[in-house]
Amino acid sequence: MRSKLFFPLLIVLGLLTVIIIIIIFRKSTNTQLRKNIAVYSGSESCKPCHEEFYELWADSYHGLAMQPVNPDFINKNIKMYNQPVRVGTDTFMVSLENDSLIFTELLHSGAINKYPAVHAMGGKYIYYFLTPLSRGRLQVLPLAYDCDKEIWYNNPESGVRHFENLEDAPLDWKNHLYTFNTTCYSCHVSQLETNYDLASNTYHTTWREPGINCETCHGPSYEHIEVCVRAEEGNIPADLKIIQTSDFTPEQHNASCGSCHAKANVIAEGFEPGARFYDYFDLISLENPDFYADGRDLGENYTMTTWEMNKCVQNSDMHCVTCHTSSGRYRFAGANANDACMPCHSERVANVNAHSFHAEDSEGSKCIACHMPKTTFAKMDRSDHSFRPPMPGATIAFGSPNACNICHDDMTAEWAESEIMKTHPNKRYQEETLTNGVLIRKAREGDWSELEEILNGLQINSFDDIYSTSFIRLLENSDSPSKWPVMISLTFHESPLVRGAAAHSLYFNSTQEAFNRLSELVSDEYRLVRLNAAFALSSYSREFLSQEDMPVISAAMDEYENSLVARPDDWSAHYNLGNYYSNINDLDKAVKAYNTSIKIYPEAIMPMVNAGFIYSIMGEYRKAEELFTRALSYAPDHEAALLNLALLYGETGKNELAKQYFSRLLGVSDNNAVAAYNLAILESDSDMSQSLELSKKAMEWEPDNVKYAYTHSFYLFQSGKTGSAKKILEDIISEKPLFTDAYFLLSNILKANNQVDEAKALIRKALENKKLTEEQRQALINIKQSL
Repeated sequence: MRSKLFFPLLIVLGLLTVIIIIIIFRKSTNTQLRKNIAVYSGSESCKPCHEEFYELWADSYHGLAMQPVNPDFINKNIKMYNQPVRVGTDTFMVSLENDSLIFTELLHSGAINKYPAVHAMGGKYIYYFLTPLSRGRLQVLPLAYDCDKEIWYNNPESGVRHFENLEDAPLDWKNHLYTFNTTCYSCHVSQLETNYDLASNTYHTTWREPGINCETCHGPSYEHIEVCVRAEEGNIPADLKIIQTSDFTPEQHNASCGSCHAKANVIAEGFEPGARFYDYFDLISLENPDFYADGRDLGENYTMTTWEMNKCVQNSDMHCVTCHTSSGRYRFAGANANDACMPCHSERVANVNAHSFHAEDSEGSKCIACHMPKTTFAKMDRSDHSFRPPMPGATIAFGSPNACNICHDDMTAEWAESEIMKTHPNKRYQEETLTNGVLIRKAREGDWSELEEILNGLQINSFDDIYSTSFIRLLENSDSPSKWPVMISLTFHESPLVRGAAAHSLYFNSTQEAFNRLSELVSDEYRLVRLNAAFALSSYSREFLSQEDMPVISAAMDEYENSLVARPDDWSAHYNLGNYYSNINDLDKAVKAYNTSIKIYPEAIMPMVNAGFIYSIMGEYRKAEELFTRALSYAPDHEAALLNLALLYGETGKNELAKQYFSRLLGVSDNNAVAAYNLAILESDSDMSQSLELSKKAMEWEPDNVKYAYTHSFYLFQSGKTGSAKKILEDIISEKPLFTDAYFLLSNILKANNQVDEAKALIRKALENKKLTEEQRQALINIKQSL
């Protein structure tokens, strides 16, 4: 009798296939071959027992996520040839040559290059094609094929983000972000091994089979096949030796899908279905400008962030497989589309006309039309998984899309808002999203006028996990000390994402309280939290560490260091590793990591700047200069590169070059007090009026930096404006009574005005301050004696 669940009777051919797999494994003495066969058997090995599911999978978009470009594929899918498409200053064209798909590049210079397409990704909306380049790279070609319109188009141009306050431009098609081996990261093929060699910066990438196969979700199947073959017919082994997703919790389902369908950073290799997401990934949230301020997708963000904002998900056991099959199909397509919402919203589904204000059989009556509107980015449709209702108010405020105007694209958002107000006159359902969106936008812009509201919301847990994480990450740019009690309290939050973000923020808090809490967090059950705590601890002085702390903190630091190179072919991983070594003052390792980052991605600006900075500390000025100037050759207005090069020239006595670069920095950077201050000093020998103007700007731009106010008062004194200088110094002494340089200069001004008694009284009063260090006290005594 056939088992309906696990082990259908094997047809003869299927049984022979499975037995052959086992025999090959047993006879193999090659360790690697034994490993490959023993662990993963491939989707064909599933077919004899699970033919129905195999057939459902085989022609799904998961099963066909990657295909070889062969004559069969070309004949079935490609209908357009020899269509010229501009890519930058060059032209591309696709032709069929000897049953091969050839991409011809006609350069602006007149030169011609040809690239064969060997693999195709996608197929639901678009086909992207891969070609082999040097060092084993598989590169996404710049022309993609629109499956609906049957035309070729410029793919990098279609991927331009229309950020709110940032400029974006198409990437060069050979940019590392279009390199399949690392960027596409095992989400189009199964059991991928990048086999990246760091020393030669080369790939020898392999995969078990193209597409997302059965074992991607169910784990290796060899042992499963073996125990089932050995069992007597009709018997189900107690241990099936395979991952059974039917037993998954909602969190496990979401994590399995999220391993590909999330905008996230990899923090550890080896994710397997059933594992926890935050042990392997760090989810990107609304601190990233690739989301609108209200949280809607701006670019292609792979669903999970908005899914975590979904109140249905937050308040039920709903998960990805509630609505989708494991092969990626939608369970509720067609006439019964609203059945997906029936279990929880039966009254609204039964009265869809009254709820949606659209005719019952119209597109507008479908739940997903209003709650999962489709938008397009890079010619791909994607559904909003936050399930929020139409919010034309957010379109007006932030420019994000809304369901009303996606359908009624001939009308304005203001029209949609007025219609919403007619149907929902007493409901303020948009208010939370609009309020949070304004706070996100202001925080992104560094406007902390609503800081108290943000901190209060975090303190009383009025934001969901995504908003909380976003605010915590954005608050790293605020220097307000009022945030610290809230950040420390959030390290106790139930969400590992929030807890990890809060731990990360404590990098900027060097107090004993924060250190003590971080010392606890390095033992957190979630890897994401432990790694963020270790990162934060790397900024702390060794004086905080006791012998008792060392074992657990050292283990956490090792785990953090290893996590940084979980992706050894990622330039940013080595950049972050360099930052870590810099934090712990291992400068040799830091500069080596930065140089590795540059080797992988020669146009990476920040590792150039940081490596140059370390070289300048080491006294290797020539290397520092080379890196700063190289960075500026790629980004002429890069502020950090301009500043560091100007400082380097000033330090090495090349004052004219220092002036030149400080001036360039002031031209591209708003209110840069550091540049104004240093340029004021450099100009003081030749142009005191310029020094006065620049030092005043530095003082005004950073009023809390006493050094800038002091310097301006000094130049005022030098220019004979003693009254103004005296006023500034008196203000400094009033607000910063321990800044002894102000006493020295003010006493000199008083002495120059024949006010020696007043000068002595000033010093006597200063010496009454019990908070003076011994060094400060002695400095004041020296001033008194000089009077």
